[in-house]
This record gives sequence, C-alpha cells and structure tokens, in this order.
Amino acid sequence: MEAIMAALTAFDDFVWGPPMMVVLVGTGLYLTIRIAGRQFKALGPGLKLFFRGWTGKEKGEADKGDIPPFQSLTAALAATVGNGNIAGVATAIAAGGPGALFWMWITALVGMATKYSAVTLAVKTRAVDKDGTVLGGPFRTITTLLGEKWRWLAILFAAFAAIAAFGIGNAVQTNSMALVLNEVFEIPFIATGITLAILVALVIVGGIKRIGIVTEKLVPWMCVFYVVAALIIIFANIKLLPWAVGEIFKYAFTARAGFGGFAGATVMMAMRFGVARGIFSNEAGLGSAPIVHSTTRIPIPSRQGTFAIVEVFIDTIIVCTMTGLVIIMTGALATGLTSTALTANAFSMVLGRAGGVIVALGSLLFGYSTILTWYYYGSQSARYLGGYGISVKAIKRIKWWYAWGFVIFAFLGAMWKVGFVWVLTDALNGAMAIPNLVSLLVLGGLVAKATKDYFIGHKEEYAGLEKIG
Repeated sequence: MEAIMAALTAFDDFVWGPPMMVVLVGTGLYLTIRIAGRQFKALGPGLKLFFRGWTGKEKGEADKGDIPPFQSLTAALAATVGNGNIAGVATAIAAGGPGALFWMWITALVGMATKYSAVTLAVKTRAVDKDGTVLGGPFRTITTLLGEKWRWLAILFAAFAAIAAFGIGNAVQTNSMALVLNEVFEIPFIATGITLAILVALVIVGGIKRIGIVTEKLVPWMCVFYVVAALIIIFANIKLLPWAVGEIFKYAFTARAGFGGFAGATVMMAMRFGVARGIFSNEAGLGSAPIVHSTTRIPIPSRQGTFAIVEVFIDTIIVCTMTGLVIIMTGALATGLTSTALTANAFSMVLGRAGGVIVALGSLLFGYSTILTWYYYGSQSARYLGGYGISVKAIKRIKWWYAWGFVIFAFLGAMWKVGFVWVLTDALNGAMAIPNLVSLLVLGGLVAKATKDYFIGHKEEYAGLEKIG
C-alpha cells in the first residue's frame, strides 16, 4: 500500500505541477477573451432561467433530449455541489491555507467560460444512441468536430472519465460521508458503506431520467439549507468578516506560518490546492458536466451553456465561499483536522452539536446526489469506449457491469483512508482534464462564433440530433 501511495503521489505532483495550473487557468482566460467575457454578462439571465425552472415554468420547453433543461442543470449541479464544497474546501485550506480559497475563486471565474464552451459544443454534437438515449460530451465533440484523426484524444478522455468517476464521483464522496457520520454520530464506517451501496443501487438502475427526477428534488433545497446555516455562523461573527477576507487575499500571495495544528503553507501550496480543489468542486475544465448537459431538451447550444455558467457560480462563488469563511472565521484551522471533520468542527463551534448534524446531513445529500450523476458520466464514457457499431444488448451489458462496479466502489470508498482517496482523485482529475482542454483550445474559434451569433446576432442555432448506427 505504501508503494502504491508513493507512486500515486508522484503522479499527482506531476499532473498538478505549474504546467497544469497554467493550462487550466490559461484555457479559461483564452476562452473568456474569445467570448468577450460574456460568462459575466450571461450570469444574470442564466440565474433567471434557473429560478424559472425551479418554479416549473421551464419544463417541457422542447421535446428533443432525455430530460427537461432544469433537470439537466440540477443533475450537473448534483455532481458539482458535492463533498467538494464541504470536504474539498476544507482539505484545500488545511493544506494550502486561507489563500487557497482565492485561487478557487479565480478558477471559477475563468472556469465559467470553460464550462460554457464545453457544454455549448456538447449540445451541438450530441446524438441519439441505439438504445434511444442521448450520447454527448467531449468524446462526441472531439470526434464530430475534429474528425477521426483525433479519435485517440476522445478515447483518452472517455477512458480517464470512466475510471475517474470511481474516484471523484464515488469513493471520495462515500469516504467523506463515512468520515463525518463517524465523527458526529459514531456510526461505523462499514455500516455507512453498506447503506450507501444499497441507496446508490436503487437509483442508478433507472438511468438518467430517474437521476434527473431525484436531483431536481434534492439539489435546490440542499443548497439553501447549507448556505443558510453558514450565513448564520458568518453573521454571528460578522466583525471578523473583513479580517477573514483579508486573510484570504493576503495568503494567496504570502506564505502562511504554522500554528496550532496547522502546519503552514507556501504560496505554491495555496495555488496548487486552490486550483485542484476548485476544479474538483466545480468541474470546470474536466469535461464531465457536458455529458449530462447534452441530454437537455433545449435544442439551442449556447442557451444550455448559460445554465453551465450558473452551475459554476453557485458551486464555487456561493457554496464553497460559505464553507471557507466559516472555517477561517471560527479558527477551526488550528485544530489540525481536515476534510469533512474540519468543516463539522467549524460549524459546531458556533451552532453546537446542531452544527455537526448540519454538516453531516449536507455531506449525505451533497455526496449522494454527486454519486448519482457521476455514475451517469462514467457509464456514458464506458459506453463510448465500446464503439458505435455495437448492439443495444451490448450497450445495456456495458452499463450493467459499470453500475455494479460503481455500487462496489461506493462501499469500498467508505473504508479507505482519507489521504489515499484524495491523492487518487486529484491524479485522475488532472489526467481527465487534459484531453478536454486540448479540444477546447483548438475549437475556441467555433465557440466564439456560436456565442456571437447567439448573444449579439440573436441567431438561435438549433442543434440537430443525428442517430448513431
């Protein structure tokens, strides 16, 4: 196990070195320039669409696709607003100091352009599979728009995504849930693992339509529930808010000395963990969210792209910020804890036992909804690897085996050590992001044209749905 951990750590250090951070943030900046910063201008209209969808006014807008546009957003939000917002922020600050939150913000601001671009292209290139479901995502974008000579890049993305789903969208979620339930309620890890495996199995066998229905009900309310609790703590310590914000900006560019249980952090550590956990949380650049966004009934690529902008904003700028401020303002960083245990400790300092209960419930709801959507990401990627010429029976067989593998990993994740799970997840995330970022850099001009036509020319380009086979 030590040898495996050492090898994973070495690979993780390589993947998340300076070159990767430059590519991630650089791609976001490049796409921000190509779309003239319209991720900021589109945020307001996108939020209006989100709240209209919440009241049901957006349902049934079009008949193409598998699920209504609001369900596609909440399903994607289910994958992003997960334990990355509770455990991910905590591990970032525990390892990189308060300055890590600043780099999470930067990743999100440019990441809104990255995700908008990836989703727009995914809706544009999606297709109806032989089994009647919609197949879309970076693997379709690459093969459709870049051609067969780039298929190797699409295969790389699909392979990394199919494997990464077991980590970022499964093991790390059940690990975080098991940790906080043991910390707050002293529930044995094995009991959590068995229960979660059963709950996951009950939903994923129903496919994207059942996942969409479940996440539509869970996501909006779990976000409100968690943010309100965090705001109560922030307002209870409102005098410390200017100091906390100052700490975030100060230590984004200055080394932080150790104190209490906190070992200290360099500027590079703040940047690395801020960017890595930011990507883990909002998925901007990974290429995973476009897989579920492509199933929307909205036939206009750029319009669905505006939903993706909202997704990143809610995830990082709102929910992650709430977690980070609570940890910094309560002084919980000095305890030396990490992951969900650190966040639970921070909430408990002000709200007492109720604080730990809130974090535990948030971890359960966030983590469970994340697992459901990441199963879909992984199974669709595995299906793409099977090739376009396979039969409906073969497609169902691939998804069946993948589903049971996912259920097993849901159980195993609850048993594993925290450090191993996070190193594995970081490494897989980085490997998955590279093919997606390469395709976005090459297709930046096409994104710019689609954006200009939609936002300036008011020319709505409808994406057709070709059939595979």
